Amino acid sequence: MSDTVETVPTPVGDARITWHRARGARAVVALGHGAGGGIEARDLRALAEALPPHGWTVALVEQPWRVAGKKLAPAPKTLDAAWTALWPALAAPGLPVVAGGRSAGARVACRTADALGAVAVLALSFPLHPPGKPERSRVDELTGAGVPALVVQGGRDPFGRPEEFPPGHEPVEVPFADHGFAVPKSADLGQEEAVTILTDAVLGWLGDLPPLRE
Repeated sequence: MSDTVETVPTPVGDARITWHRARGARAVVALGHGAGGGIEARDLRALAEALPPHGWTVALVEQPWRVAGKKLAPAPKTLDAAWTALWPALAAPGLPVVAGGRSAGARVACRTADALGAVAVLALSFPLHPPGKPERSRVDELTGAGVPALVVQGGRDPFGRPEEFPPGHEPVEVPFADHGFAVPKSADLGQEEAVTILTDAVLGWLGDLPPLRE
């Protein structure tokens, strides 16, 4: 396994892909970050470490605004444009691509999956609605992805608790976890155990997907 960094030009600036490659990979799992952070997020780092030994190459994608050092994410259409432009780089290994990400990155993956030919979507901490505003639902983005989808959600995520999701899209719950999958010290669950719930769920789901073909 080898890790490499690739810069990819897009119409809205350079994006960056950090590859965590698997030997004999079955697919590329492409993961975008959220609007408030980058690929150093706890869940993204954990998956980049856990998946390659099991045959899944992980591509951590940094959106152009993040590469440029800006603090605020642009409009969804700009995020989608960058993701669409860098997609050929994700598909270049000649493998099926599972699109995914955390929070805003999960929304991008859902909105573009069908058009880009993703074989599935992995949504980490999907922001079902802004905190305290359940009437501003984004459920249509998730249900409209058009491909198999897995949601992994913290049990106390203010952007959408697991019980708020619709039938057919019930998340794997990480108990006590917040939007960043952090658990309080008082929880009956340690931080390492919480992350393991996430990585085990993703590995199990990937293994259960229909046969992935090039």
